[in-house]
Amino acid sequence: MAAPVHLHLSWFQTVVLGVLQGVSELFPVSSLGHVVLLPSLFGWHQVVAAQSDPESSWLAFVVMLHVGSALGLLVYFWRDWVAIVTAWLRTLVTRRIETPNERLAWLIIVGTIPAGVIGLVFEHPLRVALAKPEAAALFLILNGGILLGAERLRRRSEGAAPGRRDTKADGGRRLESLQYREAGIVGVAQSTALIAGISREGVCMTAGLARGLDHEDSARFAFLLATPVILAAGVLKISDLTGPLGNGLRPQALVAMVITGVTALLSVRFLMRYFKTRTLTPFGIYCVAFGAFMAIYIALR
Repeated sequence: MAAPVHLHLSWFQTVVLGVLQGVSELFPVSSLGHVVLLPSLFGWHQVVAAQSDPESSWLAFVVMLHVGSALGLLVYFWRDWVAIVTAWLRTLVTRRIETPNERLAWLIIVGTIPAGVIGLVFEHPLRVALAKPEAAALFLILNGGILLGAERLRRRSEGAAPGRRDTKADGGRRLESLQYREAGIVGVAQSTALIAGISREGVCMTAGLARGLDHEDSARFAFLLATPVILAAGVLKISDLTGPLGNGLRPQALVAMVITGVTALLSVRFLMRYFKTRTLTPFGIYCVAFGAFMAIYIALR
């Protein structure tokens, strides 16, 4: 049996990976795909080797990157989370769901369950099997196709049910009008982000758009739904960092977590403004172009 790869990161690599995670986790372009592909492009061969090693310290480092992303989301949406948690607690007392926040709280719970269960079962084997540049490039192209297809689904749903009582002024459904079954579908879609190259936010937004939400509410639901999943994934695997695999990597992991959190906060602030008026199309084009470039680069090197 080969010895596990013990990862040594420079401070420059730490900063780059922290910024990269904070941006690509929330932009619909796949953080895992970019964290796999860019080290290959930069020639960081030790990082590339560690990513597909089931016993490497890379997974310990990724724990803190995810915690940083979740903290950035929590800071941005803290008012929403206070209202949502308060509403959820109220439903436990009254045993009724009456307000939009009460319904949203349970939609998030229903949407989180499939992603959590699937993640617990398949996260490790999928990360080890598919955290390779060749696979990530191909799945990034697929992710671009999903985002571009989402815009066609959105236009189709806009014409499907005009004038409904649960629609907003822009024609999109109100978020709280989603059925629990639909929230579960979005949660299942979120679980595909376990594959390097597939974006958590991208597939969640695609599922939301397909159910008639507008871009702003699709993005908001995707971010709210992602927060407990990302945070739980980090907390459950914190032992990877505190154990032997974290030796020599903890300072870099802590700095990367802070950088990721700040970058994630700036990213979500930008994206929530962006999706008020704009679409997924530029991100879809980028994913197809960059994925194709990396596939060719990897094949020719």
